[in-house]
Amino acid sequence: MKTSSIIAIGAGRMGRGIALAYAIRGQSVTVVDFKPRDAKQFQALHDDINQELNTALQQLAELDLFSADQVAPIRERISVVDMAHASQVLKNAGIIYEGVPETLEAKRDALKRICEHTPSSAIIASTTSTMLASELAGMVTHPQRFMNAHWLNPAYVIPLVEISAHENTSEDALAALKESLESIGKVPVQCGCSPGFIVPRLQTLIMNEAARMVEEGVATVEEIDRATRYGLGFRFASIGVLEFIDYGGNDILYHASRYLSNNLDSSRYAAPDIIERYMHEGKIGLRSASGFLSYEGVDLNAYRRDVLARTLGMLRHFGLDQSTPSSTGKENDQH
Repeated sequence: MKTSSIIAIGAGRMGRGIALAYAIRGQSVTVVDFKPRDAKQFQALHDDINQELNTALQQLAELDLFSADQVAPIRERISVVDMAHASQVLKNAGIIYEGVPETLEAKRDALKRICEHTPSSAIIASTTSTMLASELAGMVTHPQRFMNAHWLNPAYVIPLVEISAHENTSEDALAALKESLESIGKVPVQCGCSPGFIVPRLQTLIMNEAARMVEEGVATVEEIDRATRYGLGFRFASIGVLEFIDYGGNDILYHASRYLSNNLDSSRYAAPDIIERYMHEGKIGLRSASGFLSYEGVDLNAYRRDVLARTLGMLRHFGLDQSTPSSTGKENDQH
């Protein structure tokens, strides 16, 4: 894939973030403003983009992601063009990330114009967080090259990109997009063509429940956020959610769901059918060598050690590693 063939359509936060993600890893990318603007308006936009990109790069350098002398070369890999020059850029496109506003009208207009100027071999990936790939594919010529690629903000920091294809997306297009993302250090995951992808479905439930706990007076905002950082987020940065179910045991989730369902809200806490079924089948995770994952032939001591190592890595990241007593000893003397 030629580095000059990466195009971000839309000059908003997502387009700028994608551009930074590629530029930081040494690849050139062009941001195309897809809104009609006069010269003065476009210059104001260009100045705003420059300021935002420069600020982000300086902060990343201060945080030691790269040296300060790399800021200018990284910035030079990002070009910004107006709508009048879009056709010149798109005719040589290899991968196009569409990031216009989240309305069907805006998507239809953008995808139509993109297709008018791109070769049929160009991959088109919408960064939508709400619309299905199957809804948008009909707006694209040669729809086999189309899919969704949902980046998480800030796009230049968060490794995950959720890819959602439709039933006619070609395997070659999928492989090429994944290869491009992996070349800049991203972790692409593929999910089915259903609303919400993976992370938004999980985090929407978590965020709503956190807000509900504030509403119900369960704990303060500060305490809930502290619990999230040092408990929930901490654990799931070390172990996947389904892996975690297996590790502790599906039976624990089964009984916890029944208790919370009976004492709080059955519609929110009722276990899905798969949890009930696995419980009755005896698929409770590590202890039965079968759960969401199979543990047949796995060295369980080695596996548990690996999970422990991942968790200790997070402890060290948070500065909570207790392997060495503090200089004063006061923290560890509190009981």
